[in-house]
Amino acid sequence: MTDKALYWFTRDLRIRDNSLLLKAARESHRLVCVAIVDPVWFQHRLWQRPAMSPLRWQFLYQSLVDLNQALQAYGQKLHIFYGSSRKTLVALIGEHSIDRLYVSHQAGSFEQGLVKEVQDDLPQLNIHQADQYTLFNREQLPFSLEEVPESYSKFRKQVEHLPVIKPSAKPLSLPPMPGSIQPLQAQQQPDWLPRPQVLAPQFKGGITAAAAHIQSYFSSAAPSRYKQLRNELAGWENSSKFSPWLAHGCVSPRQLKQALLSYEQAHGENESTYWLYVELLWREYFQWLHYRTGTKLFAFGGEQGKAPLTTFYPERFRKWCEGETPYALVNACMKELKATGYLSNRGRQIAASCLVNELAVDWRYGAAWFEHCLLDYDVAVNWGNWQYIAGVGADPRGGRHFNLEKQAQQYDPDKLYQRRWKAQAKPALDSRDAADWPIMPD
Repeated sequence: MTDKALYWFTRDLRIRDNSLLLKAARESHRLVCVAIVDPVWFQHRLWQRPAMSPLRWQFLYQSLVDLNQALQAYGQKLHIFYGSSRKTLVALIGEHSIDRLYVSHQAGSFEQGLVKEVQDDLPQLNIHQADQYTLFNREQLPFSLEEVPESYSKFRKQVEHLPVIKPSAKPLSLPPMPGSIQPLQAQQQPDWLPRPQVLAPQFKGGITAAAAHIQSYFSSAAPSRYKQLRNELAGWENSSKFSPWLAHGCVSPRQLKQALLSYEQAHGENESTYWLYVELLWREYFQWLHYRTGTKLFAFGGEQGKAPLTTFYPERFRKWCEGETPYALVNACMKELKATGYLSNRGRQIAASCLVNELAVDWRYGAAWFEHCLLDYDVAVNWGNWQYIAGVGADPRGGRHFNLEKQAQQYDPDKLYQRRWKAQAKPALDSRDAADWPIMPD
């Protein structure tokens, strides 16, 4: 038992199925709940864009506000700090004599590095972590983190039938805040934060919206026809749409697995309900694979050092981002992504294949643009999938090259999707040649 503990909420913005929060409640007399908004998320980086767009920030902020409301029912509060994660944690722990830090395991090498830095700064601090972002915990895996299978199919065969831990219930109570913490108020939002954006009404951050969507989805017939519709480019019920809430930890994959089992018990199993679980396993694979690949997830040549035959064309990249390429279907995808922060899985693959294979642009710039835009950004899934398309990741077939004309005929034969986003093919891709000489229009 410890006197004062600090729970650092990261990508586990929920009360239910939060075993680490239950552990903190059992093991501490007083508890501080903290979330940190780091300015590094909003700074321009090597890839020309900040990591977090205004739409992503709006979803995250809504999730933090909703979590704070849930904590208030326990006499607790979520203290939101704006500043360096490392400096803020070290200052809080030192100033208030915190004995223990509780924080979920995260796959990201940057996120793992932060925890290590805090431990290095405060060697006497007891740090407790748990796997709360995945279906399984590391003790369940039939292999070590250094031996994660090199392909998804091998991974799936080894884990598909593992038992999924039942989601934990909400805590009955939480320890009170220390008296020294009580007067703290959430800081005023600093100037470097982007202005709020208007999200599509279906996408609202927080555990309340997540629970409502789960209830709505599994009360419909959509799970029983998921496999037939999952490749459609548009339509609210054509995919599960759980990913934004999963990415922020407003709901856990274990909660979704339990909801899926309940649906199957009530309505029966079929190939589509099974495929929903397959999709969760895809997400699972990328989480554990990142522990093996580490920073090579962001390397041009991937884990094997197989550099693709691409480079960086600033004009081509800008036109791809803005939906101004010679490919109308790709342009529709990019306009939807920028306007809503969401894009179907099929649309993501089409857009990524275009950037790598038709435009010959360094795949990392595309991955960074998706990171900037996507409400459901997940470091392991996003960068892992981009490596998959570029042929430098965990894919024995060596990349994916989609025939864009065939994709348009198959998934948008009447051009309804293209018309919806007012997308047109732009014939001129480059205005300058390789020697930076202006190209005259025909």
